[in-house]
Amino acid sequence: MPKNKTHSGTKKRFRVTGSGKIMRQRARHVHKFQERSSADARRLANDVVVAKADEKKIKKLLGL
Repeated sequence: MPKNKTHSGTKKRFRVTGSGKIMRQRARHVHKFQERSSADARRLANDVVVAKADEKKIKKLLGL
């Protein structure tokens, strides 16, 4: 049986923690920070846990 390939786009966007949770970056966090307040920029900097509904599909794409 052939091996499963990891989805290239998915591996760039998500990471798995040591406990198995899948983390993602928040939207609008990459550029145009001069148009946002400092509080908004700080809030967007932190990664968040992926929604439970999306977890199964993302794990499949990551080959987990």
